[in-house]
Amino acid sequence: MEHYLFILLRTIFFYALILIIFRFMGKREIGELSILDLVVFIMIAEMAVVSIENTDYPILHTVLPMVLLMLIQIVLALFSLKSKKFRDFVDGKPSIIINNGKIDEVMMRKQRYNFDDLLLQLREKDIRSIADVEFAILETSGKLSIIQKEKGNKNKKGSITIPLILDGAIQEANLKRIQKTNLWLRQELRKKGYHDVKKVSFCSFEDGKFFIDTIDEK
Repeated sequence: MEHYLFILLRTIFFYALILIIFRFMGKREIGELSILDLVVFIMIAEMAVVSIENTDYPILHTVLPMVLLMLIQIVLALFSLKSKKFRDFVDGKPSIIINNGKIDEVMMRKQRYNFDDLLLQLREKDIRSIADVEFAILETSGKLSIIQKEKGNKNKKGSITIPLILDGAIQEANLKRIQKTNLWLRQELRKKGYHDVKKVSFCSFEDGKFFIDTIDEK
């Protein structure tokens, strides 16, 4: 009886500890977890299960690596906030699978994403035909974000927000996508009173209009 009571107490303890750890690591839905998040969550859960099953194993030997993993994850999250390159390395980049109604098969092969996957996710969004899709973006979480063509005007091209500056860094690949240059972007920003690119946290260009947000001063 004492043995089962001990297991019960350890289970409650690790349940509470995992709740605290996940709370400190931030609120994210399962579908939004990066590969790194998922690996850390699985490791923490596995450690807890092993410690609950092995009552002779000191609790501290499990708590220490769990807390260490939490601290590592928090530090990496802070690095991700500060560095776009590090964020892209850890989480990857969104990929445009359908662009202006045309399927990008090269990008699909690069992401090892096939037509069965595409059609499945379209059906999940209640879209019956690829012809109804203007843009489809494969997010880093694996979800497919879809922008449909305007009804009643199939010939009109839609648009999508493509970031040109993220965290003070110009996104050269996105500039090429809209057939613009680094010089053009800097000139347009100067016209609007933004002389230092590094002070711009986010900038996009859509339908001939800019959206610009500057880095908050500490």
